Amino acid sequence: MIPAGFLQDLLSRVDIVDVVGQHVELKRGGANLMGLCPFHAEKSPSFSVSPSKQFYYCFGCGASGDAIRFLTEHLGLSFVEAVRDLAQRVGMQVPEEQLSAEELVRRDKLRERRLSMGEVLVRANDFYRGQLKTSPRAVGYLKGRGLTGVVAARFGLGYAPPGWRTLAGVFPRYDDPLLEEAGLVRHREAADGEAEDSERGRYDWFRDRVMFPIRNVAGEVIGFGGRVLDDSKPKYINSPETPLFSKGRELYGLFEARQALRERGCAIVVEGYMDVVALAQHGVNNAVATLGTACTAEHVQKLFRFTDAIVFSFDGDAAGRRAAARALEAALPHATDLRSVKFLFLPPEHDPDSYVRELGVEAFEQALAAAVPLSRQLVEQAAEDADLGSAEGRAKLAAQARPLWSALPEGSLKDQLLGEIAERARLPREDLARRWGLRSGDAPRAAPEPSEERPAYSQRRGPPSPRRGPGRVPVRLPQDQALRLLLLRAGWWLELTDADHEALTGVPDWHAECFRWLERWLAEHGDTPWPTLREQIAAEPWGEQAVALVDGAEVPIEPLLEDLRTAVAQTVRAQAMLQAMAVLGRR
Repeated sequence: MIPAGFLQDLLSRVDIVDVVGQHVELKRGGANLMGLCPFHAEKSPSFSVSPSKQFYYCFGCGASGDAIRFLTEHLGLSFVEAVRDLAQRVGMQVPEEQLSAEELVRRDKLRERRLSMGEVLVRANDFYRGQLKTSPRAVGYLKGRGLTGVVAARFGLGYAPPGWRTLAGVFPRYDDPLLEEAGLVRHREAADGEAEDSERGRYDWFRDRVMFPIRNVAGEVIGFGGRVLDDSKPKYINSPETPLFSKGRELYGLFEARQALRERGCAIVVEGYMDVVALAQHGVNNAVATLGTACTAEHVQKLFRFTDAIVFSFDGDAAGRRAAARALEAALPHATDLRSVKFLFLPPEHDPDSYVRELGVEAFEQALAAAVPLSRQLVEQAAEDADLGSAEGRAKLAAQARPLWSALPEGSLKDQLLGEIAERARLPREDLARRWGLRSGDAPRAAPEPSEERPAYSQRRGPPSPRRGPGRVPVRLPQDQALRLLLLRAGWWLELTDADHEALTGVPDWHAECFRWLERWLAEHGDTPWPTLREQIAAEPWGEQAVALVDGAEVPIEPLLEDLRTAVAQTVRAQAMLQAMAVLGRR
């Protein structure tokens, strides 16, 4: 984890006025500065920034915090990303853990290359935007799609001329390797017998296309998408993967949609750039798009930093159904009880762009309200190609449902879905749990009747379950219990004291390595459900032992925070006793 002393030093050097001022127009109002709050819609400034306290506060919505919190809340950065961003501004080096001199040099070079690549992309973006203003054909195309100049300017739309080497007049060196690394220029290999010419074999990657700049959550251009002005193929092309741009992590329109995501409380994920812009033209400003690739778990995790509800909008054809299946798998590990994931399938002849233009925004809003919840989509996907009128088909449904259900985090949603799957498969709930290898301590229980009182903790434990099959291990040591509970509820690590952390990471066996790994993971990724952690842990040398503690232990039914604190206290006492015995032994 990043030392607290470093964070204090960093915040003492950073000026919160400069940080906030890059995103909010601030004006002096007495001792503080005032502006329109970026966290909710307002017409009169109620957002206050205090230079003396290095703190912001909104009198309207109550948002408050320091510079780190502003970047995490406003830009959706992780805690570590925000710290690195601020450290880079003031020339500080974030403490790195056990990095070699070669690795530090490599990181410095990569950072310099990213900055240079960013400058190249900004220059290209300025050129494309200027070209749009001088191209009646491109302007006519956008107007024909119903877009106004205001929306085009908001998304920074541009136009790449049809020439093969127009960027040669934009950059001093057309053979600069950065142009190729940034995805703006491609290089054609010389044919046999043809002399190699570093500049002659180059050509512009984007030609005669409307240009959509792809921006990260900080508003920096990291790549482009280009669309043809006719029906030729390919309709869209994107920038290649670069040190700045990764299709599996970035979402088009997220920078523009940030405030709308908070105001509307929902993100709409569509498939095309034009869908995002067209919806924004009609006042639906909370849409984002994947970048020519399937929705990934990183996409979902990034969106859940801004909102607790996501609606995936797909065409109703076979391709849309396949895309929905991939989106469902990406969303499952993050579908906690307090989050909502839904699926909207439009008629095959429509995409969101055509739907809202032909039927209107109200019809689209009604379709959103009727979207399919994740629970129903999971069961429907499991039932795909299964004849539920036959025993074989129902068995197939149960088999296809198991990996989907297992990916869900522990909670009420997972509990209820087990019963729904059992009902569709025409199996008693207990039988399905048994066939899936769930023991009484693992299988979710049916919700109690309203009149049933919640039993006391001491009454809920019950006898230990019998061991089943290989890999089942009992929890014997206090560090076993502490590790199991922290893997099931990773966020509880933050509930422990620094002394507890020191004790757990000092256990003299493989547990310590796992505790240290978990500490680093939380610093980088935040609270993570067990299904996701299981996949990450599996590759570690101690992974099999850690997984066995969770999946195969004879332990109480429900993890509780007081159990963790008890296990940590027992671990501390056990370590103290071992140290005392070692001292006595030396005497």
